[in-house]
Amino acid sequence: MNTTLTTVPATTTPAGPAHAPRQLRWLLRLHRPALLAGAALVLLTGAGLLWLGGPLADASAAAWKRYNACAFDERCSYDQDAVIRYKDVYNYTTYAVLAVPFLIAAWAGGSLTGREMESGTARLAWTQGVSPARWLASRLAFPTLAALAATGLLTLLHRLAWTGSEDRIDTALVWDHYPTFYANGTVPVALALAGLAIGVLAGLVLRRAVAALAVATAALGALWAAVHTALPHLWPAVTRVTGLREGPRGEGIWAGQGVLTADGDRLDAPCLTSMLPGCETTLSDMGAVSFYRDIHPAAHYWPLQLVASGIILAVAALLVLAAFRLLRHRTP
Repeated sequence: MNTTLTTVPATTTPAGPAHAPRQLRWLLRLHRPALLAGAALVLLTGAGLLWLGGPLADASAAAWKRYNACAFDERCSYDQDAVIRYKDVYNYTTYAVLAVPFLIAAWAGGSLTGREMESGTARLAWTQGVSPARWLASRLAFPTLAALAATGLLTLLHRLAWTGSEDRIDTALVWDHYPTFYANGTVPVALALAGLAIGVLAGLVLRRAVAALAVATAALGALWAAVHTALPHLWPAVTRVTGLREGPRGEGIWAGQGVLTADGDRLDAPCLTSMLPGCETTLSDMGAVSFYRDIHPAAHYWPLQLVASGIILAVAALLVLAAFRLLRHRTP
């Protein structure tokens, strides 16, 4: 009996699910130094926040309690170093939390895609059975999870440390202090994902590591600045009306202030109290009857956070879509 042998031509292995673990291992090996440095930063910042919300807060609270009990007695002593130490560590850890999204954007632009496009590593991967779309998806999947875990953990620890100082430390910053406002909520998490998307797209467009790093960092800063500018207008504000002698009043995030006329018109305030020389006459000529101030009280904290985060995430989603479309256009 004759047996016919059929020779199967060699083909490129299709990019199936089996390639996902291989891509992940390659990604971890290629970016191991950056991942280790990022993990070290998160651990150090997290440890600082735990120290801040625990021993440092207790020592500072005890020092303030002692200071308030002194009743300006010059012979009474308190631990001033504990107060200063708490303030310094709070500032350092707060700005460290807010810096994480920028570090992610810089890494995503300079190393995650920019360096691979510049060196030709990406095209080499595309010839080894990994489609461009799957290559890009692998560059987004694991970093997205890492960014979520890192920024989510740090913002949670920062909020716990901040709430632990309420009504205990006289110099504790209020909720509407902008660095505190952002570090306590969901905006840094959204910014981290937007930074990743911006960096990936910058690397694909520019194909140069250093240029993509710089552009991604600057673009994330511009996005944050735009959201920060729009923040007071992302949720309906509460209006506080006060007399002309009192001036505008109301604590929180300002959305605007001025004077009200008898007809209900809103005008810019030339001065902030009728007690100032010449101000009463000016306000009278304008027909002003009271001051107003539009503010966001503490009850608006989460609505502002969530709306701002939603806008940032929407921008991030559009950037990811643009990255896939660009890659598809360049690699048909």
